[in-house]
Amino acid sequence: MTVSESTVSTSAHSAAWVFAAGGAVGVLGGMIGLGGAEFRLPLLISLFGFAALSAVILNKAMSLVVVLVALPARFAAVPPSEVAGHWPVAVNLLAGSLLGAWAGASWAVRMRTATLYKVLAALMVVMAAALVATHVTTVGSLALPLWVQVICGVLAGFGIGVVAAIMGVAGGELLIPTIVLLFALDIKTAGSLSLLVSLPTMLVAFARYSRDGSFAVLGANVRFTLIMIGGSVAGAVAGGLLLGVVPDVVLIPVLAVVLLVSALKVARHD
Repeated sequence: MTVSESTVSTSAHSAAWVFAAGGAVGVLGGMIGLGGAEFRLPLLISLFGFAALSAVILNKAMSLVVVLVALPARFAAVPPSEVAGHWPVAVNLLAGSLLGAWAGASWAVRMRTATLYKVLAALMVVMAAALVATHVTTVGSLALPLWVQVICGVLAGFGIGVVAAIMGVAGGELLIPTIVLLFALDIKTAGSLSLLVSLPTMLVAFARYSRDGSFAVLGANVRFTLIMIGGSVAGAVAGGLLLGVVPDVVLIPVLAVVLLVSALKVARHD
């Protein structure tokens, strides 16, 4: 893919439209306490016309910035000292997620475009299921022996790293229930730990993507990327303020349907 083929002109899509799209994604993510990158990806493909790999790389860059912005706000809600006491959990998951991120990015750059569209569509379905499972049902915890817990943590981390790298997302939708399930932590602490695991995991995937020619899509779309990041951050703040306004029992199924419809559209791409 050449740079010209992966470039979207902001004259074709006005800055206001790009900002609004990013804002909508941010609001959705903020209302459910996540970054919303799973909703941004289908927009980049279906609305703005980016090819699959270009969309993933752009989504990864935007997700990275959103996570960096979210960290200070998260630490205001959950003090770093409280999170630091659970560092073995983060290390356990990172032992798998860092490898998974490198592997996932490597697989993504080698896939045929048509195959990548289908993989992304399948993963959107997985995200929809995870969204419902996390927010509508009660996630319990497993009483596992320490050695089993460690092995499960590494394997889960690897799988989450792969998914996050291929979709260009932070992976909080999968990390939070995993932390609650495997390590019996409350969901608030799990949310903060998920950011600490996500950040280095995303950096590894980003480093792997930077070795591929498709990474040039970032340089070719700097203005587009910055405008959408601005919209995403502003939307996330607004979404956070709207947290709880729409009951989860209504909001989550609607968002899951949005993901499923998006998955269908992405799967139909050539």
